[in-house]
Amino acid sequence: MYAFTYTHPASVAEALAGEGQFLAGGQSLLPSMKLRLAQPGAIVDLNGIVELAGIRVAGGQVEIGAMTRHADVAASREVQAAIPALAQLAGGIGDRQVRARGTLGGSLANNDPAACYPSAVLGLGATVVTDRREIAADDFFQGMYTTALDGGELIRCVRFPVPQAAAYLKFKQPASRFALVGVFVARTAQGVRVAVTGAGLSVFRHAELEDALNRSFTPDSAAGVKIDDSELNSDLHASARYRAQLISVQTQRAVAQILSAKTA
Repeated sequence: MYAFTYTHPASVAEALAGEGQFLAGGQSLLPSMKLRLAQPGAIVDLNGIVELAGIRVAGGQVEIGAMTRHADVAASREVQAAIPALAQLAGGIGDRQVRARGTLGGSLANNDPAACYPSAVLGLGATVVTDRREIAADDFFQGMYTTALDGGELIRCVRFPVPQAAAYLKFKQPASRFALVGVFVARTAQGVRVAVTGAGLSVFRHAELEDALNRSFTPDSAAGVKIDDSELNSDLHASARYRAQLISVQTQRAVAQILSAKTA
């Protein structure tokens, strides 16, 4: 490590009054600092700000504070009742230690290409609420580790519209438990949304799958879509072609899961 200043504010106003890198759960920032991939000169620890955590369901939306832990989302009966797929997704992030410390806001601000939460935010058409504005999910994720957030902008909460139905299927990278490919499928009043994580430089929606499923919401319809692998990741874990196959298979399984839950 190296020298840096550290502050531990008790309110959002106090956090915004200072300068430095925001620290949420620390699951990405601290390892990066240890490896000197990140070297902020000042750290603003958000863990003492009570107003940034919590879950509220009202008006057809689930509002989750930015500092809410993955484990708390997974265990929330309100989330389990309103958006079961979101609770299930949170319960499958990393391991128990990561879920106990990692936060929704930290995951979104970091925007790891293989993170799970971005697929739920994009798949559900959520809204990211900051200290300055509201950002639609379609505008928030802009590239590898890149978001629409400006310097010093703080995520306060995320508002998830309650869908008609949703499912998240993840093929894990066994060591990191990040998504080799994860697919979030949601049926909403505006149509089907399909968000893919782990396969590209950032989370993205798959227009062809959405079009096919809007015409016919069946696994066979998803299977009939040819997945273009020309812009997908290819690395030591999986080729682009393999990831394309996983997108297709995971989407089919997600649709089947939604249909099965509907008839249960």
